[in-house]
Amino acid sequence: MRDHLIIIKVGGKIVEEEVPLRSLLKDFSRIAGGKILVHGGGKSATTLAEKLGIETKIVDGRRITDAETLKVATMVYAGLVNKNVVAGLQAFGNNAIGLTGADLDIIRAAKRPVGAIDYGFVGDINWVNAQALSELLVNGAVPVIAPITHDGKGSLLNTNADTIASELATSLCSRYEVRLIFCFEKAGVLMNEADEKSVVPEIDPVMFEELKAKGIISGGMIPKLENGFNALRRGVSAVVITNAQGISGGLRGTRLVLHI
Repeated sequence: MRDHLIIIKVGGKIVEEEVPLRSLLKDFSRIAGGKILVHGGGKSATTLAEKLGIETKIVDGRRITDAETLKVATMVYAGLVNKNVVAGLQAFGNNAIGLTGADLDIIRAAKRPVGAIDYGFVGDINWVNAQALSELLVNGAVPVIAPITHDGKGSLLNTNADTIASELATSLCSRYEVRLIFCFEKAGVLMNEADEKSVVPEIDPVMFEELKAKGIISGGMIPKLENGFNALRRGVSAVVITNAQGISGGLRGTRLVLHI
């Protein structure tokens, strides 16, 4: 019987504001067994870029990353945000270790080819070092992974954190029974953005396309659900979209399913 592993991707306001982050890390620290935390930090990167006079461009929830934006992303994601999260987990007794994809060669990616849109220095994941991650988990470490990968040739790449969480989950599901949780400030996918109680309990790919066509699902939520469905198709046991309270309350929120 495989051990359980929970992978939580945290983003939005939670990861960048002290009070909600501390609450999330407290709940995360109580999870027994193997666990990995993947984080974003896009709002902080945008704020720093503005201060430096660097324009931020986002298409369908994905950041266009030119050379200067890559520097900002690396500083914010791999530096400030990652180490704040690691320090917070250490305070709750978790032996956290902060990593990018370049550390231990855990996530190798290739620069996305230029198509209709030139995403710049954005990486599409080719390979995850499941063995190295498993060794960390076996030794009681809690990996905290920033959304920076590398190409194996000395270059860093900006990679969507939802994609990283999904790829980690699918790469490790042959070794563990993996649950993948996307955690942000909302209680789940909302039918009405103004109504926090309008959580959609389950979404399958057909419903996803319908809600996307109506504009109910848009922006950064699109790649989140795309990655979630991809993870389910590749063997991940459960995918849930929720907030910090949903984690501590038995995984309430929106559950992704392949068929309703």
